[in-house]
Amino acid sequence: MEKFYIETYGCQMNEADSEYMASLLMTIGYERVEEMEDANLILVNTCSIRDKAEKKVLSFLGRAYPIKKKNDCIIAVCGCVAKQEGENLIKKAPYVDIIFGPHHINNLNFFIQRAKNKEKVIEISDKNSIERNKDLLKIEGVRAMIPIMQGCNNFCSFCIVPYVRGREVSREINDIIGEIERLANLGIKEVILLGQNVNSYGKDLGIQDGFVKLIEEVAKIEKIERIRFTTSHPKDITEKLILAFGIVEKLMPHIHLPVQSGSNRILKLMNRKYDRETYLSIIKKLREVRPDIAITTDIIVGFPTETEKDFQDTLSLVEEVRYDSAFSFKYSKRPYTKASMMENQVPEEIKQRRLEMLQSLLKEIIYEKNRYMEGKVIPVLVESRSKKEKTELMGRTPCFRIVNFSAHKDVKIGKTVNVKITRGFKNSLKGELVDG
Repeated sequence: MEKFYIETYGCQMNEADSEYMASLLMTIGYERVEEMEDANLILVNTCSIRDKAEKKVLSFLGRAYPIKKKNDCIIAVCGCVAKQEGENLIKKAPYVDIIFGPHHINNLNFFIQRAKNKEKVIEISDKNSIERNKDLLKIEGVRAMIPIMQGCNNFCSFCIVPYVRGREVSREINDIIGEIERLANLGIKEVILLGQNVNSYGKDLGIQDGFVKLIEEVAKIEKIERIRFTTSHPKDITEKLILAFGIVEKLMPHIHLPVQSGSNRILKLMNRKYDRETYLSIIKKLREVRPDIAITTDIIVGFPTETEKDFQDTLSLVEEVRYDSAFSFKYSKRPYTKASMMENQVPEEIKQRRLEMLQSLLKEIIYEKNRYMEGKVIPVLVESRSKKEKTELMGRTPCFRIVNFSAHKDVKIGKTVNVKITRGFKNSLKGELVDG
């Protein structure tokens, strides 16, 4: 039996794509392995939102090359880096056999056959569709990531996604529901609806309030207990979506709402199409509807021309919102984007200092929020054995916090149990099972 290994870098959309490719490969007879030294096919799937991701892929390929020389395995690169770099990647790593963009995943078997015939495969052409075989996916665990759309129409000045993922394309509601119903029958309890901008779901299909309608339809699936989504663009948050957090019981109290900067001047340069005040008003409305809602975000420091005042505006916004978690990054130039051509790029040492200051503040706030959970009894969906202690279980709260807790043998994976939080740590919680 032929064997494959997948390495994934980047967003949850990439993770979903990797699981889909794994299912496709297993369907045609491949076995998944945990070590790339054991594989006939080595596949790396990566994003290109930040320069760091590209460097990671080249480093990975450097480690894969000796294995190829020894085993004559096939090396494939897919995802947004493949779409962006194309033939340039072959120049940097001429031993790569297959390069394909995210729109061509369903052709993977065909690409492998061509590579076996010693043909170099580069397929990065634009293809404006999101095709998935809903009967193909094999999922382990209790949670599934469901791409509902791909692409983006927003053209933020720092972001390469519209150039590598294309314009927004939505899947039909019936197609999505069919996939989720199948997964629910296989034991999935929680779904995460994925898209670069889920708030825009259905616009290209002519569906008004399409995303809220989709959430309502998913909530009707009896075996699905929890619904989440990511990622949202603040400019497209609607009153109906905000109200859904108080109406749809299965919609979990957590929203990832990237702010990117707390400075109105920088937000305008980023082409985000909202200002600080609008963003804060959305947060206020969400907390009015669902007081326990967890707010997470993305923040970029060191965007071109960012001054100390701009940065302080970001810090003050973080203080005001008090995020439950955040991804924070130094700005990095991406090809094709307007920001890459702006003057007054911020020096690396200033970006690094600002990132460290921001992360220090975020860690302080997140730790404080986790400590606040101590003593509370929370419903936790059990996902797996704890990675920290084999005698413990791991699950997540409705707000998506990780909880490690001790429990008796009768507690099964996929069950929702009440857990009393005994300790709040920087990145997780510890608890004990509450019987009954």
